[in-house]
This record gives sequence, structure tokens and C-alpha cells, in this order.
Amino acid sequence: MDQVVANDIWDVLHELGCEITRAELNEAKSKYALERDKRVRTDAGAQYVPTIDGKFANFGKDPWSDPEFSRPPLNDHCDVIIAGGGFGGLSAGARLREAGCETIRIIEEGGDFGGTWYWNRYPGAMCDIEAHIYLPLLEELHYAPKHRYAYAPEMLEHSQRIGRHYGLYEKACFQTAITAMRWQEKEKRWLVETNRGDRMTADFVVLACGRQSLPKLPNIPGIDTFEGHTFHSSRWDYGYTGGDSDGGLVGLGDKRVAVVGTGATALQVVPEVAKWAKELFVFQRTPSTVGVRAQQETAPDWIDMNKVGWQKARRENFQKRSVGMIPKDQDEIRDGWTAAFHGLGDIGDVEVSAALGRALTKEEKGILAEVADLRLMKELRERVENEVGDSAVAEKLKPYYRWFCKRPGFHDEYLQSFNRPNVHLVDTNGQGIEGFTKDGVQVNGDHYDVDCVVFATSGIPSFLR
Repeated sequence: MDQVVANDIWDVLHELGCEITRAELNEAKSKYALERDKRVRTDAGAQYVPTIDGKFANFGKDPWSDPEFSRPPLNDHCDVIIAGGGFGGLSAGARLREAGCETIRIIEEGGDFGGTWYWNRYPGAMCDIEAHIYLPLLEELHYAPKHRYAYAPEMLEHSQRIGRHYGLYEKACFQTAITAMRWQEKEKRWLVETNRGDRMTADFVVLACGRQSLPKLPNIPGIDTFEGHTFHSSRWDYGYTGGDSDGGLVGLGDKRVAVVGTGATALQVVPEVAKWAKELFVFQRTPSTVGVRAQQETAPDWIDMNKVGWQKARRENFQKRSVGMIPKDQDEIRDGWTAAFHGLGDIGDVEVSAALGRALTKEEKGILAEVADLRLMKELRERVENEVGDSAVAEKLKPYYRWFCKRPGFHDEYLQSFNRPNVHLVDTNGQGIEGFTKDGVQVNGDHYDVDCVVFATSGIPSFLR
């Protein structure tokens, strides 16, 4: 970009009170590039191992339903078949029922409705978007979430509430997976086959397969040689840990536990395990951003639920604030997400353009976006410094990338967990775990003896199996 133009915009930013300098931005971009290059991989999907069958099939089994369940095959017809019983499938079923659709069948691999919140029952699990926005059909069911960010048991219960209210249990097929689906031109209907021998038909099919139905394991050398206990966070083993989704993991009192992963799930898992484990080792490839969640109970009058269309209006307010369509003084949500959006939009194109007396170039708009993002990321890194007592640990927990390069996270206890004497951060410098042995984890040539490994790694969509 032309040097004179660059000087102009940096002069304006300085006059407007922006503390970020061009040198600081360039330094940050260099740091970001260095951190990114550490993590670039060429193995793509090969970095994961399947949990459908083979040696890791146990990771994908459903621990919440009856393994002996069976039923006769179905050979009937429905108006609509919906694939998936999570929020998407339930919402589709509800709206179809409201529209007068009589026979609706939801086919769900789990043992009940709930989707993500059927599978994910790990301690501390909660939604990341305000529950009054996130949970579907609150207005229709006259239900007020108990917390600003609903915990997993409440979201599972709400899923079941939707199913009962709209009569979606009547024809639902649980513990059932679709194996084939074909359009029959002559009959003008769909033929749907399942792993239970069903050959059912429907006039319409709705795909609501979701994203988090099957655990994803990292393909780390020796992963199958570890002789201790292992499980995935989305199939939490309370038989081993004790307790329930509220905590009380008394079975970990004499255990050295490894948590693999530091994404959104780990932000919720780590604080709970930290309270009970003899020792906890958190293995980190890339730190997450950890904004303030400010979790709290919500009274029934948290918002005015008597106003028709209140939930749709609240969702639209959040979405519009997210993309800068409304000013921050019209933000009705005022949470960590919208606070971040405020920060990203504080340096406005219009204000800078007016100060320059001309329209901004594409390059100048890019500079404004980078400056706003750097200010936000500096605040998040400063929060790490303020919350983590050990400066060396704090430095390793600082995220060096732009805000949306990794899923933004929010939590009120995650960073503070590393102040506990029994909690140890094992930073892999972007490389990930080197390998497993029969009794532990190898990183950078160092060996960590552990009794249990919890994989807090992502799930994958059922349609990608």
C-alpha cells in the first residue's frame, strides 16, 4: 500500500485515541504467522481415527441407552421423516405439526431426543449462547431457562419437553440409523431403510443430522497401547469418575487424569475435573480465547416473556449486533459475544473516513479490522495475566491469533483452574502429543504417568462417517 496513505490513516487513528501503533500491529502479525506455521498439518483427515468400528468402536457406543433394545422392523408410511432428533429435527417437527402435518417420524441414533445434549453429559456442560436465544420454542412452551447459559441436563429435559408437547414421541424411532434413502419416482415418495430392517416411506424427508453425534479421536502414535482408562468427553464414564453432570467426581480422588484438548469442551471439563482429581494434566496444542461468561441464575422476569414474538426479536437483536447492523446502545444481550463485537466495531469506517476527508481504500479497511481485532485479543491476553498466578503458565495460555481463527470461548473458572496445585498445563508448542505409552503420555521427550485419559476432542457429523 502507498506509504503516504498508510501514514494518513495511522495519524487519524492516533488522533482518535487508538493506542495501537503500526509497529505493534506488524509485530503481532509476525507472531501470529509464527504460531500458525507451527500448527500447519498436511495429514488432513488422517490425523483422526474412526470410532464407528474396529479397535476404537467402544468410544462411539451409546452409554445412555439400553444395549439390549430391539423392535420389529417397520414397513409403514408417514407424511414426513426427519433424520435427527436434536434441536434442528425437533424444531422442524414442531413447525410441521403447527402447519397441520399429521404423521411425523423422527429417526434418531440416540436413545432419546436431545442431539448434542443427549450425547454430551460431561460435568459442567452448558451452552455458549444465552439460553433465552439458544433453546428453541421457549415462547411456544412458556418456558424460562434457569440459568443464563443452560446446563446440559436442562437442555436434554427441554428437548424431551418439545417432543411431548408436539407429539413427536408417537412415531419416533430411537437407537436407529438410516442406511439408505432413495426417491421412488413411480410412487412419488421416499423409501428409507435403517439398520433395524425398516423399509418405511414418506412424502418428504428432512435432514437434520447435526454435527456432534460421533466422537473424534486424534490419530496419535501408540493411542491403542495405553493400558489405563480412556473415554471421550461426549460419552462421559461416570462409572469410573463417580458423580454426575453437577460434579462430585469422587472416583478421581486418587487418579492422575489427562485431558487432551483445550477447545470449548475442555473449557468446561477442566474446572470440574480439577476439583476432584489427585492430579490433572491438560495437554494443549493451541490455547483458546477465554472471555468472561458471567454465568448466573435467571429469574422468570429476566426478560419480558409476555410480549408476543419476544424470542425471535431477541435472536434477531443478537444476530444484527453480531454483524454490526445495529449500534451497541441497542444491544439487548450484553454478554461476552456482543462485548467482543462492540470491540471489533469500535473503530468505525465512517469515523475514520470522515477524519480523512475521503473514502477508505480496501487496504485501509483491512488495517482497521486488524487494529480492532488486536485490541480485543490484547484484552483477552491481559485477562490470562490477571487470572493465572504463574507467569510462565499464563504465557502459554495466551492465544496468538485473530479472534475468529479458533472458536471463541467463555468461562468463569477455566483459567483459574491453573492456579490449583494439582493442575498442570502441558503445552506442546503447537505440535500436539508426541505419543502414548502403556502408562502415560509423551510430549517433547518428557513422559507423564497418568491413570486416565479424557479426550475432549471434537465430534463429527453422522453424515460424514
